[in-house]
Amino acid sequence: MADAALKQPAATGTEPVLKAHDLARYFDVSPPFLNRVIEGAPRQILKAVDGVSFEIQKGRTFSLVGESGCGKSTVARLVVGLYTPTRGALQFEGQNIAGLTRKQMVPIRRKMQMIFQDPYASLNPRWRVVDIIAEPLRFFDLTSGEAATQKRVGELLSFVGLSPKDGLKYPHEFSGGQRQRISIARALATRPRFLICDEPTSALDVSVQAQILNLMKELQRELGLTYLFISHNLAVVYHMSDDVGVMYLGKLVEVAPARTLFVKPRHPYTKLLLDTIPDLDMKGEERAPVAGEVPNPINPPSGCTFHPRCPFANDRCRAEIPQPIAMPDGAKVACHGVEEGRIPA
Repeated sequence: MADAALKQPAATGTEPVLKAHDLARYFDVSPPFLNRVIEGAPRQILKAVDGVSFEIQKGRTFSLVGESGCGKSTVARLVVGLYTPTRGALQFEGQNIAGLTRKQMVPIRRKMQMIFQDPYASLNPRWRVVDIIAEPLRFFDLTSGEAATQKRVGELLSFVGLSPKDGLKYPHEFSGGQRQRISIARALATRPRFLICDEPTSALDVSVQAQILNLMKELQRELGLTYLFISHNLAVVYHMSDDVGVMYLGKLVEVAPARTLFVKPRHPYTKLLLDTIPDLDMKGEERAPVAGEVPNPINPPSGCTFHPRCPFANDRCRAEIPQPIAMPDGAKVACHGVEEGRIPA
């Protein structure tokens, strides 16, 4: 399985492909102005992402995990330019892309593509597959003539395990896994260097998930792709990731190499999440479920937002926002308990 036209040049430096610093996105979810005047209610601001910082090196996979509503997908949409950051810097290959206009983002979009959670919703049901995959080729003028476009579409379909003849069909004629392969083929059409994968397998059966994940790993090895991978499934994250960031209420509470995080989790929230992974080895170890519920993100708790669910919380946790602490093995954790030694690190 090889396609020389898609392969990326070897890395020439240590500059990260993507670098986010203090990235934030707030949404005004207030009632209409007249309602607020009559009711005397203040404006309500939802801090979907609130000060996230991370880096992704070339050829690696950085995964964001956390419960629904923690801000993972908002980060993905900020990176690809669907949302404009409220504050913070976002650099792609050394260029600050935070706040660029749609016109300014056009050359960036050729290098950066997104694979969405629901493959059927992301494919135009009125278009044949050949036109869906050919759209980015035509938009960026990547082929010379219609014959070359059709040939390239056939190559892309074959590259993701489908037949060139499948280009004549419509999306509804395929299974969920096949539709996701079509989405991947469309994403690869522009020869991107970076893919944002927002829950790309959550709508698929387990056996089909494995096929798509193995395809993505193979594509990464052969093409030198870099991934930002969004998922709530920790088993999938373990299979895919080089580095993992754990999000809670819009903040990163722990960032670590994947093996380090799964073998030695430090933040109480990370430990609770890992306890939800099924014990396939039947070790019989006592496992604690994730306690409590995620607080209202419009009115989050003071201090460490995890403190209402944390068995180690003290007065400092309730009053002071924790800052990330660098650990000797490359992990970073934002936890007062770890900093003070109350939680083993």
